[in-house]
Amino acid sequence: MPRASRRRGDAAKRHADTLRFVLFEARPAGLLFHQLTRASDLSPSQVRAGLACLRDIIAENGWPPLIWTRADGYLLGAEPAALQAYERAVLTGKLTEFRRFLTGPVAPHAAAHPGDKWVRHIIAQVNSIESTLDLVVSS
Repeated sequence: MPRASRRRGDAAKRHADTLRFVLFEARPAGLLFHQLTRASDLSPSQVRAGLACLRDIIAENGWPPLIWTRADGYLLGAEPAALQAYERAVLTGKLTEFRRFLTGPVAPHAAAHPGDKWVRHIIAQVNSIESTLDLVVSS
Protein backbone atom coordinates (compact mmCIF):
# COMPACT_ATOMS: atom_id res chain seq x y z
CA MET A 1 0.00 0.00 0.00
CA PRO A 2 1.45 3.41 -0.92
CA ARG A 3 2.38 5.93 1.73
CA ALA A 4 -0.23 8.50 2.67
CA SER A 5 1.79 11.21 0.95
CA ARG A 6 1.79 9.17 -2.25
CA ARG A 7 -2.00 8.85 -2.22
CA ARG A 8 -2.26 12.64 -1.99
CA GLY A 9 -5.90 13.44 -1.68
CA ASP A 10 -7.42 16.86 -2.28
CA ALA A 11 -7.16 17.75 1.42
CA ALA A 12 -3.43 16.98 1.56
CA LYS A 13 -2.88 19.09 -1.57
CA ARG A 14 -4.74 22.02 0.01
CA HIS A 15 -2.68 21.68 3.19
CA ALA A 16 0.54 21.54 1.14
CA ASP A 17 -0.46 24.68 -0.75
CA THR A 18 -1.24 26.47 2.53
CA LEU A 19 2.11 25.45 4.01
CA ARG A 20 4.00 26.51 0.89
CA PHE A 21 2.35 29.94 1.08
CA VAL A 22 3.16 30.28 4.80
CA LEU A 23 6.78 29.20 4.27
CA PHE A 24 7.20 31.64 1.36
CA GLU A 25 5.89 34.42 3.58
CA ALA A 26 8.42 33.52 6.29
CA ARG A 27 11.44 33.39 3.94
CA PRO A 28 14.38 33.63 4.44
CA ALA A 29 13.65 32.63 8.02
CA GLY A 30 12.22 29.22 8.78
CA LEU A 31 9.36 28.15 10.98
CA LEU A 32 9.39 25.59 13.76
CA PHE A 33 6.61 23.01 13.71
CA HIS A 34 4.47 24.76 16.31
CA GLN A 35 4.93 28.08 14.51
CA LEU A 36 3.97 26.47 11.21
CA THR A 37 0.88 24.98 12.83
CA ARG A 38 -0.14 28.31 14.33
CA ALA A 39 0.58 30.36 11.18
CA SER A 40 -1.32 27.97 8.88
CA ASP A 41 -4.36 27.42 11.15
CA LEU A 42 -4.02 23.69 10.52
CA SER A 43 -3.98 20.88 13.07
CA PRO A 44 -0.66 19.10 13.73
CA SER A 45 -1.80 16.04 11.75
CA GLN A 46 -2.85 18.25 8.84
CA VAL A 47 0.55 19.95 8.91
CA ARG A 48 2.32 16.56 8.85
CA ALA A 49 0.20 15.39 5.90
CA GLY A 50 0.73 18.71 4.15
CA LEU A 51 4.51 18.57 4.65
CA ALA A 52 4.68 15.04 3.23
CA CYS A 53 2.60 16.07 0.23
CA LEU A 54 4.60 19.29 -0.20
CA ARG A 55 7.87 17.33 -0.33
CA ASP A 56 6.43 15.16 -3.11
CA ILE A 57 5.13 18.16 -5.05
CA ILE A 58 8.49 19.94 -4.72
CA ALA A 59 10.32 16.86 -6.03
CA GLU A 60 7.93 16.48 -8.98
CA ASN A 61 8.20 20.13 -10.01
CA GLY A 62 11.93 20.60 -9.37
CA TRP A 63 11.33 23.47 -6.94
CA PRO A 64 13.87 24.48 -4.28
CA PRO A 65 13.92 21.84 -1.54
CA LEU A 66 12.22 21.90 1.82
CA ILE A 67 14.64 21.18 4.66
CA TRP A 68 14.42 21.11 8.44
CA THR A 69 17.05 22.32 10.88
CA ARG A 70 16.93 22.24 14.64
CA ALA A 71 17.68 25.95 14.91
CA ASP A 72 15.47 27.36 12.14
CA GLY A 73 12.78 24.74 11.61
CA TYR A 74 11.35 24.24 8.11
CA LEU A 75 12.98 26.26 5.31
CA LEU A 76 12.27 26.54 1.61
CA GLY A 77 15.17 27.02 -0.79
CA ALA A 78 18.06 27.16 1.66
CA GLU A 79 21.65 28.14 0.92
CA PRO A 80 24.02 25.45 -0.43
CA ALA A 81 25.82 25.15 2.92
CA ALA A 82 22.51 24.56 4.72
CA LEU A 83 21.46 22.01 2.12
CA GLN A 84 24.75 20.13 2.51
CA ALA A 85 24.44 20.17 6.30
CA TYR A 86 20.88 18.84 6.05
CA GLU A 87 21.91 16.09 3.63
CA ARG A 88 24.79 15.06 5.89
CA ALA A 89 22.49 14.97 8.91
CA VAL A 90 19.95 12.76 7.12
CA LEU A 91 22.66 10.40 5.82
CA THR A 92 24.28 10.23 9.26
CA GLY A 93 20.90 9.24 10.70
CA LYS A 94 20.47 6.52 8.09
CA LEU A 95 24.01 5.27 8.75
CA THR A 96 23.23 5.00 12.46
CA GLU A 97 19.99 3.18 11.63
CA PHE A 98 21.83 0.61 9.48
CA ARG A 99 24.52 0.08 12.13
CA ARG A 100 21.88 -0.52 14.80
CA PHE A 101 20.10 -2.94 12.49
CA LEU A 102 23.34 -4.91 12.02
CA THR A 103 24.18 -5.03 15.71
CA GLY A 104 20.58 -5.53 16.86
CA PRO A 105 18.64 -8.29 15.12
CA VAL A 106 21.13 -9.35 12.41
CA ALA A 107 24.21 -10.13 14.57
CA PRO A 108 22.35 -12.52 16.92
CA HIS A 109 20.70 -14.18 13.93
CA ALA A 110 24.11 -14.64 12.29
CA ALA A 111 25.58 -16.04 15.52
CA ALA A 112 22.69 -18.48 15.95
CA HIS A 113 22.69 -19.62 12.31
CA PRO A 114 26.16 -19.06 10.82
CA GLY A 115 25.48 -21.11 7.68
CA ASP A 116 22.18 -19.43 6.81
CA LYS A 117 22.36 -18.06 3.26
CA TRP A 118 19.73 -15.40 4.01
CA VAL A 119 21.61 -13.86 6.93
CA ARG A 120 24.91 -13.86 4.99
CA HIS A 121 23.17 -12.05 2.14
CA ILE A 122 21.70 -9.43 4.52
CA ILE A 123 25.07 -8.84 6.16
CA ALA A 124 26.81 -8.42 2.81
CA GLN A 125 24.21 -5.98 1.47
CA VAL A 126 23.90 -3.89 4.63
CA ASN A 127 27.71 -3.74 5.00
CA SER A 128 27.87 -2.43 1.43
CA ILE A 129 25.27 0.25 2.18
CA GLU A 130 27.02 1.13 5.44
CA SER A 131 30.36 1.50 3.66
CA THR A 132 28.89 3.75 0.96
CA LEU A 133 27.04 5.97 3.46
CA ASP A 134 30.17 6.22 5.60
CA LEU A 135 32.17 7.44 2.59
CA VAL A 136 29.54 10.02 1.66
CA VAL A 137 29.15 11.35 5.20
CA SER A 138 32.88 11.55 5.88
CA SER A 139 33.82 13.26 2.59
